[in-house]
Amino acid sequence: MADLAVSPLPIEEEESNNFFELLPGKVLDFQVNHPVQVRLRLPLIGYETGKYIMLKYPSTSDNFNDVLIEGNVAIIRYLLEGDKGCCFAFKATIRNITQSPEKLIYLNYPKKIENRQLRAHQRITTHLPAAISLNAPDQSNIELNGIIVDLSLKGCGFTFKASSGIVSVKQREIFVCVTHYATGEMRIPARVCNSRNEKGRVNVGIQFNEGDQQVATLLEQLFIDTSIL
Repeated sequence: MADLAVSPLPIEEEESNNFFELLPGKVLDFQVNHPVQVRLRLPLIGYETGKYIMLKYPSTSDNFNDVLIEGNVAIIRYLLEGDKGCCFAFKATIRNITQSPEKLIYLNYPKKIENRQLRAHQRITTHLPAAISLNAPDQSNIELNGIIVDLSLKGCGFTFKASSGIVSVKQREIFVCVTHYATGEMRIPARVCNSRNEKGRVNVGIQFNEGDQQVATLLEQLFIDTSIL
């Protein structure tokens, strides 16, 4: 399956803080607008709170010497799914570019980090075995088995393990397949909205089709109060 890039997300202030907490290896969206706009996906190497954030220099054949320079301002974005379901973003000045032992980008630690909720509806954390299958007559037997990690009337987060670090799920129509002792097997029509692979764990954001009563039935059988969703 083809890899799915994260869509551009604007900085919109709803609430802010100056707390940055990510594990090394998390891929961040890095954008510089001067003298030309460049947008990259760079892994986080490390950081020291209040001092700096360290990113890996891009390992492509392109020459970024005119934009990745000390003093230039970068916009950094990253997603946190799960309970948060937020896009975080901040501006930071490039502090230094090191050449040895690895080529790295040092950013000044941000004074303010903005975040924006990605979901209009609250999701409840679950650990529900499920599968997703392709919504196509000739491919109904193709399934990915995994876990529904959060759930609401409008959508869910689905996670499965992949053997490759490049496996992703395309944006397309699917079925979410759930078997419950009280309701039997459900095939809930839905659509993949986004997908990302973090070291072999693929997290898929799924939107249910409007008005499908199976979702409300499933939430009722799981003793989830739909009035809060």
